Amino acid sequence: MVKKYLSKHSTVFLKKKLPAYNLQEILIVLAIIGILLLIALPNLMPLISKAKSVEAQTQLKYLYNAQTTHRYMYSKYAMELEALDFEAPRTVEENGNANYSYEILKVDNNSFKARATAVTDFDGDGVFNVWVIDENGIPKQEVKD
Repeated sequence: MVKKYLSKHSTVFLKKKLPAYNLQEILIVLAIIGILLLIALPNLMPLISKAKSVEAQTQLKYLYNAQTTHRYMYSKYAMELEALDFEAPRTVEENGNANYSYEILKVDNNSFKARATAVTDFDGDGVFNVWVIDENGIPKQEVKD
């Protein structure tokens, strides 16, 4: 009796069609989403580049504060990052998260200049973003990506 009941209802269940999307419909929706992304992406690239440049500005401000502290303590600016106890974050090329490399360009008794150079080209135009900071403490963009 149980066998008869199961076989009767299982055949009914197998014959019933469930509502679903077929493969063609899903592929068309994915293609439309891809086309919309290709249209929107060039408009978003400047925003992405600007967001990544915040890293350079923050690190350069830290370098400025470290240089100012070093000058108060030793009456001169430091010529090397190690003297400031500044350990640059690992770049994306080194399996890290940082998008910029940092260096001190020039130092004398009354001034210094440090630079942050992008290690990747954010928008693919071949130009790498460069930020600098000096004894005034205001980061400036030298080369815009």
